[in-house]
Amino acid sequence: MTDLISPMPNYRPCVGIMAVNRAGLVWIGRRILTRRGADRDRGGFEQWWQMPQGGIDAGEAPDVAALRELNEETGMCSVSVLGRTQGWLTYDLPPALVPKNWGGKYRGQAQLWYAVRFSGDDDEIDIVPKAGHSQEFDAWRWAAVDELVDLIVPFKRDVYARALGELAAYARPE
Repeated sequence: MTDLISPMPNYRPCVGIMAVNRAGLVWIGRRILTRRGADRDRGGFEQWWQMPQGGIDAGEAPDVAALRELNEETGMCSVSVLGRTQGWLTYDLPPALVPKNWGGKYRGQAQLWYAVRFSGDDDEIDIVPKAGHSQEFDAWRWAAVDELVDLIVPFKRDVYARALGELAAYARPE
């Protein structure tokens, strides 16, 4: 499919996860606006939703990172991988956010996106993280694929559209 190491040195290697339930709906969480400066300057977009995503640890395979991030952010573990984007998808942070995210080391993220089928019950989902992790979301819900791009912070919309262009076919009822 693609190399497992991001070929773009100025982009943080990352995974995104489209978790689909039995009804064909996609899990999204409403981001918590934290006290960090990075979350304060969102260009007037104060309430936004996203699918789970997160960084790939050194030496970690992207598929392992995807399942780890999904579990850390949502508590989901009853999942099976359906597919992945063919290559890395990138987005740039707005210039004002670059020095506030990841110590200013990256201009954006290079992401591999995974589609997974969630086979558990909704009571498995827990957005309050285990010890050692920050809470990402203050609410969650299931959404139709065609809702997603409009709910995302504007600077990520293009990468979402590209990821969904490859993965949306997995968002169908069982």
